[in-house]
Amino acid sequence: MPLTVAYSGGADSTALLLACAQKWPNQVAAVHINHGLQAAANDFEVHCQQFCSALGVPLTVMRVQARHQAGQSPEDAARRARYKAFEALAHTGQAQTAIKTIAIAQHADDQTETLLLALGRGSGLPGLSAMPAQWLRCGVHYQRPLLQVRGADVRAWLAAQGVGFVDDPSNADVRFTRNRLRAHLLPVLAQCFPHFHDTFARSAAHAAQAQALLHEVAEQDLLLTGVPPKIKALQGLSTQRQANVLRHWLRHAHATVPSSAQMHELQRQVAACSTRGHQIHLKIGAGMLQRNETVLHWYNPAVLT
Repeated sequence: MPLTVAYSGGADSTALLLACAQKWPNQVAAVHINHGLQAAANDFEVHCQQFCSALGVPLTVMRVQARHQAGQSPEDAARRARYKAFEALAHTGQAQTAIKTIAIAQHADDQTETLLLALGRGSGLPGLSAMPAQWLRCGVHYQRPLLQVRGADVRAWLAAQGVGFVDDPSNADVRFTRNRLRAHLLPVLAQCFPHFHDTFARSAAHAAQAQALLHEVAEQDLLLTGVPPKIKALQGLSTQRQANVLRHWLRHAHATVPSSAQMHELQRQVAACSTRGHQIHLKIGAGMLQRNETVLHWYNPAVLT
C-alpha cells in the first residue's frame, strides 16, 4: 500500500483514515499501536479492528511497552514507543502491506500546543519550529496532512459523516501539561488573539526556515571540523557557529541534545584546550564527552556497561 494511516481510534485519526480511504479506495492501510497504558486499551483495539473491517481497510496492530522511565514524561515514552513500532513494521515486513509512508492526524491545535510547550521549556529553534508537515526517519516517510486544519473542523466533518470514534479519557486529564494548555490557556488566547492559530503557525514556520539555514551552515562547518570534530578547527569558528556545529554533531551523530549550561561549559573547555595535557570530561546530554587527543569523543556509559 502506498499510504498507511496511524489509527488510534480517536476522532482525529478516524477522520484522517476515512478521508484517505474515500480519496484513494483500496490503496490505504492502517496501523494501530496498543500502548497498554489504560484499562480500555484492548477495547480501543477492538473498535479499530471493527471500523477497519467495515471500511475495507487492512489493519496491523502492534502492542508495545510504553512505560516511562525515571525523568521521562509518559507522553515522550509513548511517542518513542510508537515510532519504534512504525520503524519495526517498515523494516521487518511484519505488516500486512509494506509501509513506505505513514500519515499522522495531528492538526493545527496540536501544532499550537507543541509551540507553547516549546516556549515553556525555553527551547531553541528546533523546538520553536514545532512539528514538520513531512519528514523522513529511518527510511519511513511521515506526513501530517491536517496541520493547517483546526481540530473543531476535523470533528465537524467527522460528525457530518455520521461516524463514531473512541474518546480517550486521558485527553481530559489535566495532570498532563498539554491538556492543561488546551483546557485553560487556549481559550484565553482565543479571546486576546482571535487568529492566534494562524499567527503561531507562521512563527513556527519562520523558526523552521531559520533552523534549516543553521542546518546548512552546520553541514558546511562539519566539513571543516571533521567528524568527530577536531578541537583546533572548532577554535577557529565564531562562538555562534561553534555552538551550532556542536549541537548539530551531537544531535545527528549521537541523538543527544546538550542543555544551554552544558554547551556553555563545553565551549569554555574547548577554548581552554591550548596544551596537549588539557583534558575534557563533561556530561553532555545523555552521555559523556571527553577529549581524545585532537578530537572530541562522546559516549554513553550505560551502553558501554
